[in-house]
Amino acid sequence: MAMRALKIQSSKAQAIEALKVMIGGASDFVFTEYRGLTVEQISTLRKRLREKGAELHVVKNNFARIAFEELGYTKEVEPMLAGPTAVAFVKADSNDVAKVLIDFAKEVPNLKVKAALVDKGFLNAMQVAAFSKLPGRKQLIAMLMSAMNGPAQNLVYVINAIPTKLVRTLKAIEEKKANEAQASA
Repeated sequence: MAMRALKIQSSKAQAIEALKVMIGGASDFVFTEYRGLTVEQISTLRKRLREKGAELHVVKNNFARIAFEELGYTKEVEPMLAGPTAVAFVKADSNDVAKVLIDFAKEVPNLKVKAALVDKGFLNAMQVAAFSKLPGRKQLIAMLMSAMNGPAQNLVYVINAIPTKLVRTLKAIEEKKANEAQASA
């Protein structure tokens, strides 16, 4: 565990404040180890994450620990801040971000997903992998709307069928009377 200085230099204090702003602007966080990734691979990963509403930043572990602690996040963050750490700051759907990171880790084994904080709940690496396999928020909403739409659509069909059946019955009676009138004439 790193020792804390009694007085923090102004440049370091500014770095911690900037990190606190980034933490405050994100809803969820995914912690990764990027050791062994090339600049090109990190750039590719950052581009994919930006498309999903997240930003990947390499952080100084001590600064990140202080910033998370000052913002009231649990002590579970501290063990994740060991070794070279990059944090994905998620502003949108964390499920999509987890999918991108897990898929990228399959392509580039040097990237390791350490853990995540989703809705202020801790997920270890195995739980992040399982979380990435779940449908995303938008997909769940679409599934819910489809399920809700089914009964309403069936009701419309039933309500529409009643006048249609009445019209067909009246038409059949009209044709029958017309045939009887022609037969008797």
